[in-house]
Amino acid sequence: MAFDFKKEYKEFYMPKNKPSIVTVPKMNYIAVRGKGDPNAEGGEYKESIGHLYVIAFTIKMSKMGDHRIDGYFDYVVPPLEGFWWQQGITGIDYDHKENLEWISVIRLPDFVTKAEFEWAKEEATKKKKTDFSKVEFFTYDEGLCVQCMHIGPYDDEPATVDAMHEFMEKEGYVLDITDKRFHHEIYLSDVRKVAPEKLKTVVRHPIKKVKDDQPIKSIEKSFGQKAYNNQTKGCKN
Repeated sequence: MAFDFKKEYKEFYMPKNKPSIVTVPKMNYIAVRGKGDPNAEGGEYKESIGHLYVIAFTIKMSKMGDHRIDGYFDYVVPPLEGFWWQQGITGIDYDHKENLEWISVIRLPDFVTKAEFEWAKEEATKKKKTDFSKVEFFTYDEGLCVQCMHIGPYDDEPATVDAMHEFMEKEGYVLDITDKRFHHEIYLSDVRKVAPEKLKTVVRHPIKKVKDDQPIKSIEKSFGQKAYNNQTKGCKN
């Protein structure tokens, strides 16, 4: 049976629909960076998703060819994920999705080294006659986070994020979104096949422990009302 990351690491991919604290270890990903509205037809975001999956399946299906990857085991390609931010603001202004910046990623099994990743890029380039130069080997150490399973349309994420932030404050943490730590979404459902009210998305925010002499400020007061509201909306819609 193929190894399924979602089933083997439920703490990262299948959290309950109640907020929880989790420490996410360093992971390697196939990644593409970009800018712009993710919903734009023919836009950079949708093209990047296609590139990610080509490389992901080139690695997965290497078992069918002559190339052998040391330590390879059969596995289910992990779900699509996204890190999101905008320059110059804390949070996200969804009135201006054209200013969104993102890193779209798919997790790599640990047996995939940088050298094997480069092999996959070269192999895909030859077979698909496509430029995969934007696709990169990305290592991210996410660390301490608050997360929750959001069930429903992406535009309904604010209520889930509100609950996450309320929970983290009660537990003695504060939000720690920076230029190195991002709003993170993991997409567990295929929007082409699943009704909006049944979509499952893991929403994750970086946090840090409050120092003994540091008062906890509400997220709304720290961000300002508009930035707070914008921070908590889903990114893909």
